[in-house]
Amino acid sequence: MAGIVAIIGRPNAGKSSLFNRLTGTKDAIIDDMPGVTRDRLYGECEYEKRNFYVVDTGGIFGEDSEFSAGIKSHVEAAVRECDAVIFLVDGKAGITGSDEEISDFIRHAGNKPVIVAVNKLDDPKHDDTANDAYALGFERVVPVSAMHKRGIYELLDAVIDVLPVDEGYEEDDDDEIRLVIAGKPNVGKSSLLNKITNTERSLVSPIAGTTRDPVDTRAEIDGQKFRIVDTAGLRRRAKFDGDLEYYSFVRTLSAVDRSDIALLLMDAQDICTEQDKRIAGHVVKKGKGIILVVNKWDLMNGEKKADEIMTRIRDEMPFVSYAPVIFTSALSGRGVGKILQSAVIINENRKKHIPTNLLNRLMRDVLAFDRLPSDRKGRSLKVYYCSQAEGEPPTFIFFVNNPELVNTGFENHVKNKIRELEDFTGTPIRTFWRGKE
Repeated sequence: MAGIVAIIGRPNAGKSSLFNRLTGTKDAIIDDMPGVTRDRLYGECEYEKRNFYVVDTGGIFGEDSEFSAGIKSHVEAAVRECDAVIFLVDGKAGITGSDEEISDFIRHAGNKPVIVAVNKLDDPKHDDTANDAYALGFERVVPVSAMHKRGIYELLDAVIDVLPVDEGYEEDDDDEIRLVIAGKPNVGKSSLLNKITNTERSLVSPIAGTTRDPVDTRAEIDGQKFRIVDTAGLRRRAKFDGDLEYYSFVRTLSAVDRSDIALLLMDAQDICTEQDKRIAGHVVKKGKGIILVVNKWDLMNGEKKADEIMTRIRDEMPFVSYAPVIFTSALSGRGVGKILQSAVIINENRKKHIPTNLLNRLMRDVLAFDRLPSDRKGRSLKVYYCSQAEGEPPTFIFFVNNPELVNTGFENHVKNKIRELEDFTGTPIRTFWRGKE
């Protein structure tokens, strides 16, 4: 897996600023008032071709409020469930009694690698003060300024050094198709894995959330090699049952990231939930292939017809209208073979390449017969040429006079035209619009 790094420290040490710096977002609220961060936030960081998830936790110790006990519980879970800890201290304030309490807390919560980041050292001449942090008993100390981006790369180097190497991922066979089984709790993910592989590799239980950590299973079926990852059940953040499930959720995102195709399982009696849409959105964002699997079809007893469910899926999840929908029963095996057949086709679709001359012929047709976007100043979009970039999913680059003139409607129209040229069932299409320079 990509790994999880938890940022821990007392209130107002700058955890949210560091979170925003590492993830390149502004998701964490930054305020001088101690204790602003109450809930955990997660974000993705990419550095030196390594990806990992960063979790921003609430400030602990030194904050006497009704939230303190709950925040302490969250942080304890963060240390226990993460792969590495960034222990952030305030370099201007120096090492405090609260910092010493936290260091003891970290040591007792779990045997995880710890990097002490001494924050708010905006000027290199103050870096010597970071040496005081060695008194906390950890061997890795890095002076940083999250606000001014000082020392961030040194901190990232230290993080990469201590994160576990995903050996399984490195061993992936080029001929393998990596499938991830994702969905809400108790929709039959483990049952589907067992039926596909004809094993009892994953524990099957009617209790939601039995599977906590992703499980990799290799299988060769009809001459095709698969690597299948069963994941922990996902649910809306407001309904997380405890801290363990929260970190299982983050690890599930990591499992999707390293897959080729996601099998999104939905309960036939409860389809198109907000969580289903959220999972599908993450799959599309990551450029993965997707198959919508309607499971437990054997329990429907004719209550709803397949075409009614199909219509609802297309109406409520139009952003994956290109995804095949397969009705299955993981217990009986109905439809399971179709899932694997579709996976093989989608895997090939993700690798398809359209010749540049054919693409440009398409663009000439679009320019000739379609109305192109324009702005209030009367400037119209001009498309000079396009080409397909290497890689998966299929990615197309369009060179235009002004990328800002491209609106969502026109972009979707062009994607539909591309799909008319070639079968891209089950895979998203990416388009990039660049100025002529």
